[in-house]
Amino acid sequence: MRMLLGLAIMAALIYVVFATLIFFVQPKLVYYPEIGRGITETPHHSGLVYESVELETADGERLHGWFVPAPAARATVLFFHGNAGNISHRIGYLSMFYRLGYNTFIFDYRGYGESSGKPTEQGTYRDAVAAWQYVTEKKAIPPADIVLFGESLGGAIASWLAAREMPGVLVLASAFTSIPDMGAQLYPYLPIRRLSRFEYNTLGYLKDVTCPVFVAHSSQDEIVPFRQGQKLYERARYPKQFIELQGGHNEGLIYTREDWANALGKFINASLGRR
Repeated sequence: MRMLLGLAIMAALIYVVFATLIFFVQPKLVYYPEIGRGITETPHHSGLVYESVELETADGERLHGWFVPAPAARATVLFFHGNAGNISHRIGYLSMFYRLGYNTFIFDYRGYGESSGKPTEQGTYRDAVAAWQYVTEKKAIPPADIVLFGESLGGAIASWLAAREMPGVLVLASAFTSIPDMGAQLYPYLPIRRLSRFEYNTLGYLKDVTCPVFVAHSSQDEIVPFRQGQKLYERARYPKQFIELQGGHNEGLIYTREDWANALGKFINASLGRR
């Protein structure tokens, strides 16, 4: 009996220690700015003319980004990337948007690439506001002509911004419903919803989004469950569209197949034309 009691106490202690560890290391599980920190190439390597941009956030951080103009652009894409790498790893998206006839402004969150600071949830929201102000004020682009494109973690940030501003279209690619939902998926034996220090509540933000929404997700996504992408689509208001991608989380990219890119372009053009 004493041995069983001792084992139970030891198991409980291990459980508490592991839960405590998860609580404190969460930022390292959410953000991976150290992966591919350096800028490996620029839009110039893909034959794209671009402007190098530096922004300052409301709390004094310096953000680095690129503005890629397209001739007679129909719209401007404000791009929010995922939780790893930097803007130089998204050149394929820049080429796709250029072919579709859209300007693109892509930037690195604080702590990523050549941007200063350290990423936090509220910090990334401030970064989104600074990027929005750059496009709408510095570039004088009407909000209704702006497409917010969020990839993975960027989907939550783009949705947060779309719920507060009036963009023309919101695009969610391989996005999750919330960080607590992702945590509960990964650690079903822990009280993640109580332990979570992050929200990034994409599903919750969508209830206040009034613009057309395009959702793209792969049924083979090994990181963000396909069902979460479906839930985002179900929550979004009409007009909306869902396309099923193929490949893993970092393989099912819209720009890798022409039919996916064309479906996105048709939805954007129809949504903007509908106004």
